[in-house]
Amino acid sequence: MATTYKLAYAAGFTSAQVVASQAWFGCLFFVIAAALRCVRSKRLRRIEPLQALKLMGLGALTCTTSILYCYAMSVLPAPVALTLLFQFTWMGLVWQTVMTRRAPRPLEVASAAVIVFGTVFASGVYKTGLAGYDPVALACALGAAVTCSLFVTLSGKVEVECSNEQRGVIVCLGAGLMSLIVCPDYLVSGVVFQGILPFAAIASLFGLMCPVLLFGLGSPHLPAGLSTVMAAAELPAGLLIAMIVLSEPLGIIEWLGVVVILAGVCLAQVPALRGDRAQRPTV
Repeated sequence: MATTYKLAYAAGFTSAQVVASQAWFGCLFFVIAAALRCVRSKRLRRIEPLQALKLMGLGALTCTTSILYCYAMSVLPAPVALTLLFQFTWMGLVWQTVMTRRAPRPLEVASAAVIVFGTVFASGVYKTGLAGYDPVALACALGAAVTCSLFVTLSGKVEVECSNEQRGVIVCLGAGLMSLIVCPDYLVSGVVFQGILPFAAIASLFGLMCPVLLFGLGSPHLPAGLSTVMAAAELPAGLLIAMIVLSEPLGIIEWLGVVVILAGVCLAQVPALRGDRAQRPTV
């Protein structure tokens, strides 16, 4: 995603246009997927208006993440913006503490500290300090992490009896409507025919459709802790692509920072993984 955004900006498109493209093309792809599901004689379920509004609210929330993240990506180096966004892995602990009114476990606090420590090196901040970057862009990147963590926390609480394709249509519709706040003329501007189509297709496919469908298929068969750990692959994958395609300078210290962050993510999930292993029947 970071690489796609950077390439779109280099082609002359704005962050607002990229956000709107991702949301509306994501909606289009899910509509096609839902239509194919109907062709296979699998009927769509009726969704109550209140449930639909909740799903659209999730879409608006994930679009807010895209708005903040895309702006940060247009100003900051890709590794910095991506690493700051990845702080959602420990911010989720904060939301969990607020909602459950349960104090965080020592292991969770240690995990957050390890992730923050690794961020200093993975983002390259250790070289220049925060003073070397635009403060508004830094705030937007961290704001994107906050809204992303809130989306992850709330998405599991919005339970709707429908297919992943149907759920994706409604979520992306909410994201599309939210995107019109920053790009109100998107649907009539003709930007789709001005060269943004390849970037829109990639951003919507890998930023919205694939995560919703693949996590919907895989997560029910995996323990929650393992799902979180596997999702952490987003960080090294994103940085590796940025290094190859964008020629972003990433040295040994930056990659060691990535390893520290991933270790922090795994540390927080140790109790969940142990609990799941203990519950498995022995043969």
